[in-house]
Amino acid sequence: MRSGFGVSVLAAWPASGLTWAFAAGLSVALIAGGNAASNMAIKKDEGFQTSVPAALVLDVESDSVLFEKNGDQFVAPASTAKLMTLEYVFNEIKEGRVKLTDEYVISENAWRKGGAPSHGSTMFAAIHSRVSLDDLIHGIIIDSANDACIAIAEALAGSEAEFGAKLTQRAREIGLEKSTFTNATGYSDPNLRVTPRELAQLARHIMQTYPDFYPLFSEREFTWNKIRQQNRNPLLAMGIGADGLKTGETTEAGFNLVGSAVQNDMRLIVVVTGAKSDKERGDEARKMLDAGFRGFEARVLFAEGQTIGEAKVFGGDRSYVPLVGPGTIRLMMPRSGGERLIARLVYNGPVPAPVSKGQSIGKLKVWRGDNLALEVPLKAADDVGKGSMSHRAMDAATELMIGLFRAGVNRL
Repeated sequence: MRSGFGVSVLAAWPASGLTWAFAAGLSVALIAGGNAASNMAIKKDEGFQTSVPAALVLDVESDSVLFEKNGDQFVAPASTAKLMTLEYVFNEIKEGRVKLTDEYVISENAWRKGGAPSHGSTMFAAIHSRVSLDDLIHGIIIDSANDACIAIAEALAGSEAEFGAKLTQRAREIGLEKSTFTNATGYSDPNLRVTPRELAQLARHIMQTYPDFYPLFSEREFTWNKIRQQNRNPLLAMGIGADGLKTGETTEAGFNLVGSAVQNDMRLIVVVTGAKSDKERGDEARKMLDAGFRGFEARVLFAEGQTIGEAKVFGGDRSYVPLVGPGTIRLMMPRSGGERLIARLVYNGPVPAPVSKGQSIGKLKVWRGDNLALEVPLKAADDVGKGSMSHRAMDAATELMIGLFRAGVNRL
């Protein structure tokens, strides 16, 4: 990875209220190669064009977005929602609450709604039969088996509706702030919605948190009960280093895909939603992966431990606390040149003292044009103790004046 950025502060703080969230501290120009910004303009989303309504390409290591089209738009996920079902199950196994050898019953509901009578994707489990969790997981990943999903939902939550609520709760726990789930399968429901960005984040989370399970997504076929079925992921057969994850299609959603591939130690995730056909889904996903591998490279934005900005402190023995990231912060940039980017610190402030070193403060957000390319959590680099009584009184008076000024402006 090579460092190619000069970073200059263009604006300091806006005033802030105690409980207001704001973009503060930094508004910086990030200029590749140290050249002037006027010389670094490139065609927006150069190398990326797609016919699908919404899509996103994410670099796994840096967690930066190479390309997005309506990346934060709510979409119907179809069977890509099964990734959330799988994440929930993987976590239950990791926490020791369930085991791969556990057997779950295929109820009449699971059989009728997700089995052979449904004429949908199924592992053809017999009604009232017992199937190991290991086989059910394989059935979901490779067969996209709806009967397997429903059996797991009923076993772990009593019903699909309750399981959907658990999936939404779990989604919030892993940082998916927008997506909502109502069932285990991805069957159409007006309240079942995700975004391409959060589907990519979910895939990244599965890869990094459950490395022992991720290889299952690359298995090309699964034979169970003398029935052999092929993996529906079209990327696996393209010879492009693809090894996951999940497809989905319904009349409402169109043809969706969350895929991943590795080339030259670079792993990308691609999300395609709303394609008109299976062919368009696969072709568009491959095209975007090719553009990412061919046209981008990772560059260091901030070194490990480097101060990224400062947050205003209220009532402290210092007025500001320096902020750092969790490690080296990298951003994917075009090989052919640079792009003018805007970075901002976003947090609730001023931050009340005392502040502890390592305390979570806010986020660094980096935009490429109108698109959010990178979002990184920030923490305090130092301790800040409580200030003297006079210092705290001065801070309180300052915040009161700022609040009165803002209230007057809002009345204008």
